[in-house]
Amino acid sequence: MARIIDGTEISRVMREELAREVAALRAAGVTPGLSVVLVGNNPASQAYVASKTRACETLGMHGQTLNLPENVSKEELFAVIDRLNADPAVHGILVQLPLPAHLPYKAVLEHIHPDKDVDGFHPLNAGLAFVGDPRAFVPCTPAGIMEMLRREGIPTRGKHAVIVGRSLIVSKPLASLLMAPGPDATVTLTHRHTVDLASFTRQADILIVAVGKQNLITADMVKPGVVVIDVGQNRVPDESSPRGYRMVGDVDFAAVSEKAEAITPVPGGVGPMTITMLLANTIQAARQVQPAREGPGSQR
Repeated sequence: MARIIDGTEISRVMREELAREVAALRAAGVTPGLSVVLVGNNPASQAYVASKTRACETLGMHGQTLNLPENVSKEELFAVIDRLNADPAVHGILVQLPLPAHLPYKAVLEHIHPDKDVDGFHPLNAGLAFVGDPRAFVPCTPAGIMEMLRREGIPTRGKHAVIVGRSLIVSKPLASLLMAPGPDATVTLTHRHTVDLASFTRQADILIVAVGKQNLITADMVKPGVVVIDVGQNRVPDESSPRGYRMVGDVDFAAVSEKAEAITPVPGGVGPMTITMLLANTIQAARQVQPAREGPGSQR
């Protein structure tokens, strides 16, 4: 059976380290602050945002949630972001996705000042991350995956990493991180239109799956000894659960575990790392704090 890569435990250790960084910043007169903007009343988003705020408070950071109505206009939302951009006590800004259909989410994300874009979605941060600039905020899930690989001692140099998925949030930034100097992996990006997907996944030394489709990856699609990172989050009805459902990934965990060297579970794998890296990015923003620049798209 595969070794389980325990994201919950790695996250716990990291948060102890981050708490010490927060204490040092507070002693220097800076309390890292994260503001989350939540539009509407989506229960899943509300629960996720609440967990982010609690995590901030546990580390000694300042966390706040701004709740806006479902029908908020683009102009009203931009005004809230402008106020947060200008507030020196706010080091990180996050607008919770998904947004209502009438709001242009790309324009909203680009309105956040790059120096406070702790989700790493602003084009400026995407570009800086691509070229390896240390000032960049790397999107939290890819950053968490890289941290898991490092802390688990999983070698990447010269290894073939196959990523299933092509999102701007996970797959594309992760490909850039894996092939950068240091990790030095050889990367193949695949997606839903890839012909004969299994012919690629069977080549993987490290397989990362981020699609959102239950049991997309089966045991016949991987080679023995592969390391599997399952980013998928899929709800499956389960009457035995108090919530009426359980979460599973994109990988047939039971079957693939019999062939893999190591694998992340769902839940308890990548998920906890995503929030932890959000905290880390906010602390990074507080460390490199500087006066707000004019305009959300200004250069650093």
